[in-house]
This record gives sequence, structure tokens and C-alpha cells, in this order.
Amino acid sequence: MKDLPHIPLVRTLRERCRVCYACVRECPAKAIRIVESQAEVMPERCIGCGNCVRVCSQDAKGVYDSTGEVAQLLDGTAPVAALLAPSFPAEFVDWDYQSLVGMLRAMGFRYVTEVGFGADLVARAYQQLVDAETDLHYIATTCPAVVAYVELYYPDLVDALAPVVSPMIAMARVVKRCYGENVKIVFIGPCIAKKEEALTTGEVDAVLTFLELRRMLRLLPISPEKVVPGDFDPPLARQGGLFPISKGLLQAAGIPENLATSEVVVADGRTSFVEALKEFYCGNWSPKLIEVLACKGCIMGAGVTNRDPLFRRRSRVSNYVLDRMTNGDEAQWHREMALYSDLDLSRVYEVRDQRRPDPPDEELSAILLRLGKRRAEDELNCGACGYETCRDHAVAIYKGLAESEMCLPYTIDKLRETVQNLAISKDKLAHTQEILMQAEKLASMGQLAAGIAHELNNPLGVVLMFAHMLLEEYGKTPELKEDLELIAAQADRCKKIVSGLLQFARQNRAALQETNMRKLVEDALKLLPIPDEVQVRVIHEMNDPMVEIDADQITQVVNNLVTNACHAMPQGGVLTLTTAGDADEARITISDTGIGISKENLAKIFEPFFTTKAIGKGTGMGLAVTYGIVKMHQGNIQVESNNDPHTGPTGTTFLVSLPRNGAPHGAAQLPPIDSVSAAQQ
Repeated sequence: MKDLPHIPLVRTLRERCRVCYACVRECPAKAIRIVESQAEVMPERCIGCGNCVRVCSQDAKGVYDSTGEVAQLLDGTAPVAALLAPSFPAEFVDWDYQSLVGMLRAMGFRYVTEVGFGADLVARAYQQLVDAETDLHYIATTCPAVVAYVELYYPDLVDALAPVVSPMIAMARVVKRCYGENVKIVFIGPCIAKKEEALTTGEVDAVLTFLELRRMLRLLPISPEKVVPGDFDPPLARQGGLFPISKGLLQAAGIPENLATSEVVVADGRTSFVEALKEFYCGNWSPKLIEVLACKGCIMGAGVTNRDPLFRRRSRVSNYVLDRMTNGDEAQWHREMALYSDLDLSRVYEVRDQRRPDPPDEELSAILLRLGKRRAEDELNCGACGYETCRDHAVAIYKGLAESEMCLPYTIDKLRETVQNLAISKDKLAHTQEILMQAEKLASMGQLAAGIAHELNNPLGVVLMFAHMLLEEYGKTPELKEDLELIAAQADRCKKIVSGLLQFARQNRAALQETNMRKLVEDALKLLPIPDEVQVRVIHEMNDPMVEIDADQITQVVNNLVTNACHAMPQGGVLTLTTAGDADEARITISDTGIGISKENLAKIFEPFFTTKAIGKGTGMGLAVTYGIVKMHQGNIQVESNNDPHTGPTGTTFLVSLPRNGAPHGAAQLPPIDSVSAAQQ
């Protein structure tokens, strides 16, 4: 046996693969792994059964193409023999077999023979195995996919493989003896696995599937109308033609399947053959012979293009064999069987162990946990991943054959989590956009304010000076006093507005220095005229009150917020100032129990010149200046307010968060208005 590498019998066409996991589900050898959400066939593990080719609805599986090799053989000088598999009646339903033989000869094949005769020889060899008085138990080796499966995944059963060649190899040896050693051999049949069997044994030069043969006939082009019909070259087959049907080997060999003794057992199809080998390996039963086929008979091979149902295909093969046995020369067949009675039909097999160790229990549990399988109830065993159970999937992940994303419930949970994260990101983005819009407004207003303040400051100073001079000179005249006082008051108001504009538009940076936050708040309160009806509470929750800030500017922030809070409580109330913080930031919370701010006004309170106070009572610059100072410190300011008594206590809370060492930080969470703790100042 030649020690040759595996050829890529099947490959995935990535551009067509939709990752439905149908191929994973149908592969008995689990030779398909998922890599980056793409199905990848591993040649070293593939047994060539073709299940993945049959079930792929997207035609995303490509089979190793032998048409080029066959074309080269036909163009060569050596004679080429076509070995036609006995399943051909199930494929070529539109042509009679004489026309098919004529078409093959027209392609350039010197000889066209029936593999069914090789099957007759193999059947006789199996009859001798079963009749031998030994304690040996055998696995039939007519199916190359089953042989590969045993060699790869049940190496301990290799010695149980029947030491008999397949009908293809048997017929190749017949042709070599009959027509010369220089004859090139091309097998034509329904099986993909035959391609590797031919390469491994080296006795067949090329293998064509029925699909590939039809493709070559179309390209030449050759049709039944253009050829001379003919018969197969001898030797001809009889009951060996039943081999492609389940139990065909037993009937051809005259071996009864006795259900009472279970000495002979037949198993076919993807799940049945795997289960039969597993039971045989475990020693649960030990028949003399197991006829095992990876398909439901060779007539259902992946290289068949006819889509007729199983039993219609069976009947066509049966009818062809019946016609051969009825009209054929039985005596000649016996003579030929005797002629090749000494033909060597032996074969040895090799161990090509591809088993991978199962994971330890703790590793398996860890993988299941990553898949969200915390309890037995979480293991849905839905099969969407291509594996029968969640544990099988976890084992495949451990062996590098699968990915976590193949689990549908896991993927749905991840998708739900992603959607939630996207929603949070969207909210953060909207908040950031709002801040950027506010910053853009402030920048524009800053430029405008700087220009206005510069142009108005000097003439306004002149107006204010002369207004006060006139008031001093003519203030005692009753008919002028009231008008002059009004001029002076409005001029003063204009001065305050211009002063606010200048402060708002200033471009200087914060002069950071270590400051005691507790003392800053207390000193700021001492400088402010707090109405008697307002009760002030100060709470210090900072373990370390020292913060690097611009004390003058933060004092102005406290003054502006406290002043606004007092104005919001014309009938009195409670004003609460709280200092808190951690290793990264310091926080000042200023809360009042006043009338609150409406929802429609909350989005505009930091805009310059926006105010809800009466004319002459406010300039609308206080909160804009406060916002600018906080942002200059790389801090954050948040506000919560309620002005509807029906929904809870009214009032407003401002939270100013400042980096303790001038570093950026995340926004702090505002405490509820009605849950601000209090302590007497």
C-alpha cells in the first residue's frame, strides 16, 4: 500500500457558503470545522462519503475534479479501460446500456468493462470467509468510506476489516491480467471516496463520478445518436451487479442474513453505519460479518445526478441484473469465474488515527458555562449548531472543530446584549452630541460676546459716568430725579450685562492650586445674602477635602448656583450643599426645594441670555458662565429637576463633578432630589 497524503476530496466554496451547519450535521466523521464562521473540510479527517455535498442547498461544496487526468490518459498512447460501476443503471435512465458503452468507446476508451464481475469475485471471497470455521469477525470492505472511517476513528478495528479488495480493485486486477499490464484504468461510478481509494492503492489511475462523466460527454460533445451501440468487454457480470443495493453483497455471495443468529448484519446510511461500528467496537454483539455502507447503497452516492427516489433506483439495478441473468451466458460466466479463481484479492489496511482526546470534565463544564449552559435545563440540544447535543458541541469546541457562535441560543443572547450595548452607546452619543452642540453655541456666543463687550464697554462707561453726574447735580429736582434714577439704574444693569459677557468670553485657563473644598464652600456661603426664610444645610462626605482647582472660579460656580437656588425658593425652603468624592474626583451637590424647572426649559438653561426671571432680575449669563468654568476644569455638570408636585417633591439638584487632579473622568450619578440627606450647618 502506498503511503500517500490525503487529497482534498471535498472543499468549501467560501463565496457560496451560508454557514447553515447542514454539512456539519450530516458529516459522520465530523471532518468539517468552522473557522471564522466558514465551513472548512479537513482532508485528513474526510472519509469521502459525500453527505455534505448532497445536503448543501447552496452548492457550496466542490468535489475533487478528475476530468483533466482522464483527458490526459485518453490523449496518451497507452490503451485505457473504463470500469463502469454496477450502479450505472440507476444513473443513466435516459440511455440503454449499449448506447452508454458506445459513447464511452467514442470518448477514446479501448475497453469498457463491468465492475459487476469484480463484485462476483469479491462475493465468492466473502462466502469463503463466512464459511471458514474460525472465530474471526469481519467488517465488509466494499465501501471505501467505511474503510476510511475505521482506519481514522476506530484503529482498534482495523484488524477486523475483511482482507478482501473492493470490486473496483478486483476488476482492475482482472483487466490487467486480461488486457495487459500497460492498460490504464479509469473507474466510473457514484462514489467520491473511490478517488482516494484509487490513489491509496495505486491500482486505478483515475476515478470519474457519473456527474464528471456527463460533463465530459457534453464538452466533447458525444450523444447516443452519434455513436455505434455496443456491449461490455468480457468478462461479464451476473449477481455482482446487485452490490450497489443494500444486502446486495449477501445475495451475490449466497450468505443468508439470519435474524435469529445475527451472524450476518447489514447497516447502511449515515447514522446506522456509525452506530453499528460503535456497537461492534464496544463488544455489545459480535456477528461473523457486518456489511456496512456509508450510503443507503451505492445507488445513493454523491456522484449520482439522477434524483429518483431510492426504490426506483433499486428497481432499475435489479431489472438490469435480472435481464443479464436471464439472457446471459451462465456457462461462460462460470468458466470465467474459474479462470480467475487464483486472482489475488487480498488487501491490508493501515491505522491512520485521527481521534482527538475528549476534554476533562472541568474543561467541558467551563466551555458549557461560556455557552450559557449553567444547568442541565439550559442544554436545549436543539441541533442548530450541527451537533446532536450541547455537550457534543462543547467537545467539538475543545477539539478545535467548532466555535461558540454556532450555538443559536448563545448567539441570540449575544445579539440581545449587543443591541442593549448599542442602545447605551446611542444614548451616550446623543448626550455627547448635545454637549458638543452646547459647546459650539458657547463658542459662537463667546466670540459674539467678546465683540459686543469690547464695543460697548467704553461708551457705556461714559453714559454711566454722566448719568451719575447728572443725578448728583439735578437729583434734588423732583421732576428730573425719577428720570435720572431710571437712567442710572438701567446703565448699571447694562454694565452688569457687559461684565457678564466679558467674563463669559474670557479665554484664560484655570489656575489650578490645591484647595480645601470644604472651606471653599463654607466661605462662599458667608459672602452670600441668604434669605432668612431659607434654611441652609451643609454636608461634608469627603475624607480628603484637598482638590486641585481654581478656587476663585469654583467659588463663582457655587455663588451662581446658590443664588439661583435662593431665587427658586421665594417662600422659603431648604438649601443643601454636599461635598463628596473619591480618589479620582470631587463632587459638589447643591439642592433646593424650590419651584423646580420645567422639562422644556432644562435643555436650555446653560444657553447664554436664557432666563426665566422677570425683566431686570437676571441677565441669563450665570449658568452659561458656570458651565464654561466647569468644562474649563475638564469637569461635568448635571441637573435634575421637578416642577410638578403631583409626581413628587419639587426642587432642583445640580451636581458638579471635578477631577481631583485635573484629569478627565466619567460623569457621576445624580442622587434623587427627595433623597438628599441633610445636616444642620
